[in-house]
Amino acid sequence: MAAADTATEDHAVADLTGRAMRLLAAREHSVEELRRKLRHCRSRDRAGRRVRNTVDGDTLEAVLGALQRGGLLSDVRFAEAFVHSRIERGQGPAKIRAGLRERGIAKELVDEALDFAPAFWRERAERVHVKRFGDAPPADRSDWAKRARFLAARGFAAEVVYRTLGEQPV
Repeated sequence: MAAADTATEDHAVADLTGRAMRLLAAREHSVEELRRKLRHCRSRDRAGRRVRNTVDGDTLEAVLGALQRGGLLSDVRFAEAFVHSRIERGQGPAKIRAGLRERGIAKELVDEALDFAPAFWRERAERVHVKRFGDAPPADRSDWAKRARFLAARGFAAEVVYRTLGEQPV
């Protein structure tokens, strides 16, 4: 390999690492999420214009591997942070699971991150329900259905919804 090629490759690695570090400084990312963001990043040409360039796959994988070995990029840490933030937003396990899988987290890691007792999810559903609708029980079937749809859309299982809302009014 020529010296110019090595210098260009070193510059590409340094540039990509810098971009990754800026993204990771803002928040945790999964490996797949960071891979997607870095694959088609924008840079500036010699004239200072923003151009879109595709990153070499080997260079990208080398940078991601180095970040993982250095402990700066971790799917485990990302999954824990993601689950915590989504629980605080009032989301249930189904919606959180879908978000993690969408970001490339392995099924085993998702299952581990969402390993809470059923009582925990019922308590979270009750909190979300009270925050949205107050303490009053559903007035009629229509109101009950509206509340059930709300909780289901938040990612809570049907069993949790029924336990939270009780029996449907007649």
